[in-house]
Amino acid sequence: MREFGYRRADDVPGAVALLAADPDARYLGGGTNLVDLMKTGVERPGLLVDVRELPLDGVETTPGGGLRIGATVTNSDLAAHPEVRRRYPALSQAVLAGASGQLRNMATVGGNLLQRTRCGYFTDTARPCNKRAPGSGCSALAGEHHNHAILGASDHCVATHPSDMGVALTAFDAVVTYQTADGPGETPLADFYLPVGDTPHRETALPPGALITGVTLPPAPVAARSRYRKVRERASYAFAIGSVAAALDVRDGVVRDVRLAFGAVASRPWRARTAERALTGGPADAAAFAAAADAELTAARPLPHNGYKVTLMRNLVVAVLTQLAEEAAR
Repeated sequence: MREFGYRRADDVPGAVALLAADPDARYLGGGTNLVDLMKTGVERPGLLVDVRELPLDGVETTPGGGLRIGATVTNSDLAAHPEVRRRYPALSQAVLAGASGQLRNMATVGGNLLQRTRCGYFTDTARPCNKRAPGSGCSALAGEHHNHAILGASDHCVATHPSDMGVALTAFDAVVTYQTADGPGETPLADFYLPVGDTPHRETALPPGALITGVTLPPAPVAARSRYRKVRERASYAFAIGSVAAALDVRDGVVRDVRLAFGAVASRPWRARTAERALTGGPADAAAFAAAADAELTAARPLPHNGYKVTLMRNLVVAVLTQLAEEAAR
């Protein structure tokens, strides 16, 4: 790791000003991703601007029943917050499914959203990677890719986004708020992550130097009946090979409202809007759930060694929605 400077920001405008003054600067929250990448040489900031002590660590209710979550709230505090558990249980479950207890105690909401890909070729500076070195190629296409993308990928990158929390936030139409030198701004999480295309190194729609200040969840009564299900290669701390955040409102056997988002299948948390449209107004049974999953997954373009994810995601959707439908019928 090369030498770098360190400054602790006193307030949000000060943090933004420090980054604007140094193009090699990076914001530092919990450091659970950035510091690892610095050790491998993938990230080489000249200055770290510590934002952990900024007054962005609260979770507040909003009019109508939504939540406003500060960017420096730790993952552990977010998962344990009573209003998160009551209003958006899938979000609490998703956070608890990610990383280890020690990492959740350090990791922040803002940092979680800005995680870089966990593709092994991205962290191996001796191998080509378009996300790390634009134009160098994608080693995963002909290499190890069993846990790579089946949706929304391109010939330039097939990595997946690692966040569990982001999957649940995507299902519930979260909005990311941020601060720039020109003032505050916001963007829906659905638009926050950029399509891979031929520029996989451009990952988010954040303006240069922007500091994430929080995430707002709009009121969503259906979210109180939600679940997050994650499949991984071992029961302990591991990234997903497939995950689903789902919420379901069933009345008299008919789906009145449904939210679905997939994880570990694309470069960003994947909102399953085709499946949602297929389900709304129809029967709440396993056959309908399977048909909706199939409709969403018709866009899948698996590689030679990750086609299993299509079947995995279909089965996950059916299992989670069936569980929610059975609970609604009790």
